[in-house]
Order: sequence, then structure tokens, then C-alpha cells
Amino acid sequence: MTKIIGLTGGIGSGKTMVAQYIQSQGIPVYIADEEAKKVMNTPEVIAAVVKTFGNDVIDNGSVNRQKLAQLVFNSPEKLKQLNEIIHPRVKQDFDNWVEKHHNFPFVVKEAAILFESGSYQFCDKIITVTAPLPVRLQRVMERDSVTRDQVLARMQNQWDDEKKVALSDFVIQNICIEDTKSQVDNILKTLRKNQY
Repeated sequence: MTKIIGLTGGIGSGKTMVAQYIQSQGIPVYIADEEAKKVMNTPEVIAAVVKTFGNDVIDNGSVNRQKLAQLVFNSPEKLKQLNEIIHPRVKQDFDNWVEKHHNFPFVVKEAAILFESGSYQFCDKIITVTAPLPVRLQRVMERDSVTRDQVLARMQNQWDDEKKVALSDFVIQNICIEDTKSQVDNILKTLRKNQY
């Protein structure tokens, strides 16, 4: 049976780079955020979003993710409502994806909110990518052209590293790319050897 390895990390930790490197090693990686974007624009989800949040978040028949994000980011209640629409459908999409890759000993599910959404419970092992806070802030400010305060506000919606690390099987400290790749190689070696 194909094992599911969860891959997560806070904003700016570099988990996307780690996911791409794992993919380059021939291991299927499901990028939850990208798949959620596709799920977001299915007719069923658009109807549910309109019913819950109104027509203001729809542009040209698609969900305007920026408008929706502005609406839910400062409201835990609205964020919860959105997650209740999206998460079950993304889970179904992921289950279908795993079925397509059943001939691999393990696959990786990359998700920013693996812990926050509760989907970590369906993983056999978990890898968390971390980096020092100043490094993470700098990366996101440069990548998204946002202020330090805006990055810190986004971080408020995610668990802190200590909490994630406590529930993880492997932790990658991502500061230098070459060192990070070497840490990933060691983890993949362990996963292949033990065939979790």
C-alpha cells in the first residue's frame, strides 16, 4: 500500500523548493495549494462560495481569490466556513490522486496548513521545513512585495514551528540550498529503506 508522507512548513520556510527537489528525485508530489485553486473553480464550489460569501467574490464566473482572502483572513469564523467548503473536496481530489499513484511505495503531500487543517492525521510520516524567523520574513517580503507586518499577520494563521516540529518525524532546517538538499536526500534514503 502506498504510504503518504506529509510535507509542511510555515510561510517562507522554503517547503515549495523542498517539494520541487523531491519531485526531481522521481517521487510524486501533490501540491495542495495548487490543487485547491483548481477545486476552487469547479461549479460545485463556486455555488457553495456564492451561497456563503455572496456574489462580490466572483469575477467573470470564477472565484476571485484575493477578494475572498481579504474577506476571510481577519475572521476565524469566515475562514472556518471557507475551509469547510474546500477541505473535503481537496481531500477527495487527493484520494483520487493517490489511487493513480498506487504503484509507488510512497508519495508526498505538500500542504502549508497540513496541521491546521487536520490532514496530518492521514499521513504515515511528516516532514516539516523550518527556517529562522528573520530569514522567513525576508523571503516572503521579497517574494510577495509585502511589508513585514503583512507577513507577520499571515503567520498568525499558521501554527508556530515548535508545535509542528513536536508532531513531525523529520525536520529540515532550510537556510542553505545545498545543505537542505543533503537533508532531503537523507530523509528519502530512510523512507526508501524502511518503506513506511
